[in-house]
Amino acid sequence: MRFAFSTLGLPGASLAEAVELAVRHGVEGLEVRLHEDMPLDVDPRDAGLEVVSMCGYVRIAETGPDEPVIAALRGQLALADRFGALGVRVFPGGNDVEAALRRMEAVAGETRARVLVETHDHMATGAAVGALLDRFGRPEAAGAIWDVLHPWRNGEDPAATLEALAPHLAYVQVKDATGTTPRPMGHGEVPLDVFADLLRGYPGWFSLEWEKAWHPEVEPLGEVIPGAREWVRSVVRSG
Repeated sequence: MRFAFSTLGLPGASLAEAVELAVRHGVEGLEVRLHEDMPLDVDPRDAGLEVVSMCGYVRIAETGPDEPVIAALRGQLALADRFGALGVRVFPGGNDVEAALRRMEAVAGETRARVLVETHDHMATGAAVGALLDRFGRPEAAGAIWDVLHPWRNGEDPAATLEALAPHLAYVQVKDATGTTPRPMGHGEVPLDVFADLLRGYPGWFSLEWEKAWHPEVEPLGEVIPGAREWVRSVVRSG
């Protein structure tokens, strides 16, 4: 089993604290949020953890000049290489597909780490992200992160999401929610049984994204990790 969590669930904590929590719960990896409130004060690999991705906030398809986006990508990809991460999480942030293609091409091949486009905001569906990456056509340089919530919430059938993203899939972000409020796995309205059926046998990373940074009223991350980890274990075991 390859289970991680996002440090988005630990607002105000250091990376060292995130590592300690992961080790305590037997978590194998981390999505590391690139934010000023989390100093990168340790290397998770020293504790036996893998860094799945560096979660930046570059908006790859936002309309505007290319240079600032490319510069941010270069810096974050270099950081991802330093930590041995699969890549850098980016948001679409707009619908400028041509700009996104230019920006990804500008950094392609410069690092081992890849640009990882999340199903989010203006490209919330697998169809949208998959179409972008199909056009780019360089799987060694770019891939997809499937946040299970956003495509489903935007009316895309989960099977269609998987079909669109399968050639590009870097890893899967798992979560449950009621409306926009995070809930422990199995306590929200996300059809987790459907995702479990689709993901049986999936060999890659599952990462819990617990958005406590945006919803401070929800339970501490440590209270929801066990249920999420057991859900992932059940999917892997049944596969």
